[in-house]
Amino acid sequence: MTTATGKPQLLHLVFGGELTSLEGTEFKDLSKIDVVGIFPDYASAHAAWKAKAQQTVDSAQTRYFVVHLHRLLDPSS
Repeated sequence: MTTATGKPQLLHLVFGGELTSLEGTEFKDLSKIDVVGIFPDYASAHAAWKAKAQQTVDSAQTRYFVVHLHRLLDPSS
């Protein structure tokens, strides 16, 4: 699938929240997960991730992640 610009649409999800431990990826409270958004390419997702990560730099337990949704939607790619 391609966008109007002719580039392939590679969807990415950015989300995060407070973790139970620095060693894992288990969230302390699932109801407080911050879904930043879905982005059409990795570059824009990375920019959003970086901005949220910098906003929460003082909270060691808070982490943000980028999920490659396009890989989940089409595992053969």
